[in-house]
Amino acid sequence: MSDKPLRLRVANTLFFWLPPESRPGLLRRLAVILLLAPLIGTFQWGTGNKGAALGVSMVYSYAISMCIWTLSDPLRIALRGPLNLPAPSYWSNMTATWIYMGGAILVGYALGTLVGDQYSGHDTFALLTDSPWRFMGFLGGSIAISVAILSSFYVRERSLSLQRQASEARLKLLETQLEPHMLFNTLSNLRALIAVDPPRAIDMVDRLNAYLRATLAASRVDTSQGQTQHTLSLEFQRLDDYLAIMAVRMGPRLRHTLTLPDALRDCPVPPLLLQPLVENAIRHGLEPAVQGGELRVSAEPEAKGRMVLTVSDTGTGCSLNPFDAPPPEDGGSHFGLAQVRERLETAYPGEASIEWDSAPDQGTSIRISLPCHTYTSA
Repeated sequence: MSDKPLRLRVANTLFFWLPPESRPGLLRRLAVILLLAPLIGTFQWGTGNKGAALGVSMVYSYAISMCIWTLSDPLRIALRGPLNLPAPSYWSNMTATWIYMGGAILVGYALGTLVGDQYSGHDTFALLTDSPWRFMGFLGGSIAISVAILSSFYVRERSLSLQRQASEARLKLLETQLEPHMLFNTLSNLRALIAVDPPRAIDMVDRLNAYLRATLAASRVDTSQGQTQHTLSLEFQRLDDYLAIMAVRMGPRLRHTLTLPDALRDCPVPPLLLQPLVENAIRHGLEPAVQGGELRVSAEPEAKGRMVLTVSDTGTGCSLNPFDAPPPEDGGSHFGLAQVRERLETAYPGEASIEWDSAPDQGTSIRISLPCHTYTSA
């Protein structure tokens, strides 16, 4: 099992006072600092006065490294408003940011040196008068090391930001492919219903209109905020609208239940993540069954900040796992399922899984396990 949820809980505990999206990166960079500090301390001891204890060099290294990191990383994010730092990485090339980072390095060096002096009983700043060149050497070395480490942090975060933008663009493309796919299926159902039951067809048009209004409103909000996810409660609302449309067509042959615990309502998921599964269950499981059947959609919490989404039906079932087949290029019967698989791989690389269980005349159940960083288990 992945240890990422554990790291997330540690990050949330240490940096609860900072934005959630910044906490994993802060914990990762803190770990780098804690690993590099003893190497820097050993190097400085080996190239300096070996008459001093190695432990003293370690104290100076840890004190200076932690003070500079605290001022330049978590405190920088805490001051994201005045520094005008954009989410989610809170790094910027603006002049004010670099001025702040330079000041953080100098102040952090001074504070860390004072801590080391208190421990060792020495007065490093006395070197300003006794041996200014030696002091400037210490200061210059610390500044050079700090700039190198912070620059590597900046480059890494920029790279991660570009990866996130690419993933978000891919998710948005997949969503635009799913929207017309759902619409075409609904219009096809509506055309068949017009000939046999015009009043129900009118009701279906009204519900479709309400569904498209809600979908368009959600898409505009996502676009304006640069987001490619919405809350699980909104996903369930859109499912409810869609099932209302299908209920007009199938009547009492379609029975459905949506179960969403309050603890998971704010969990972010890609829009239209569950609808292709619901659509597939109706089209290939319940509609072919003479008596229809029941569709159940549920969300359940798991330990370590994860949740399980389940879509199950009591329809005809099948013996071929659609997730084992390659994604169709012609928008065929399992187009939506292929998109769900791709979207999970893009949005949660290495963190999401799909389990499929079905048998002829025994229904189908699809189970998705994925992270929910807003849910914290007891």
